[in-house]
Amino acid sequence: MKRTTAKPEPHSPPRVGETLAALRQARSLSLDELSRQAGVSKSMLSQIERNQANPTVAVVWRLANALNVPLSEFLGGPQGQAEPAIATVPAHATPTLGSPDGLCELRILGPIELAGQFEWYTLTVQGGGMLASQPHEPGSREHLSVLDGTLEVEAGTSRTRLKKGETARYAADQPHTIRNPLKGPAVAMLVVLHPA
Repeated sequence: MKRTTAKPEPHSPPRVGETLAALRQARSLSLDELSRQAGVSKSMLSQIERNQANPTVAVVWRLANALNVPLSEFLGGPQGQAEPAIATVPAHATPTLGSPDGLCELRILGPIELAGQFEWYTLTVQGGGMLASQPHEPGSREHLSVLDGTLEVEAGTSRTRLKKGETARYAADQPHTIRNPLKGPAVAMLVVLHPA
């Protein structure tokens, strides 16, 4: 059954596709123009607008910058309302990202408006799983703290193995990989710091 109301239900995901299309059209930008300005492929933009793809935090941040809007407006957050004393995010409303091999899951714990500045995640890596990342912008650093299990971190030409309770801090402006060399799952806290 198709939903006909334009107002999202409480705790429903933001309507990124509708917002993107409205913002792009209000600025009279073609998909080609926005693709060039944001550094996001035209096909990805088209899929997002048609709700056929869920963009990552990094893609949403690039789009918001290209369209010159705050992330909260881009994602249809409440406008002009006071922040509650304690804001609670239900578990089912916490955004997650998966790795291409399906063995890694990142739960995005940080607020969307801090994306591109300071991000934190819980990372679960199944046995044999690997999260490989391309270099972030110059000066970026990651801090990986293992909460359970064992993880290996490779940054550039350096590699280290972490056990429960240990933390690795490394430059993320080079190719870097987090892998689980064992059979059981590993859980970690991942913090990404981008240069000011």
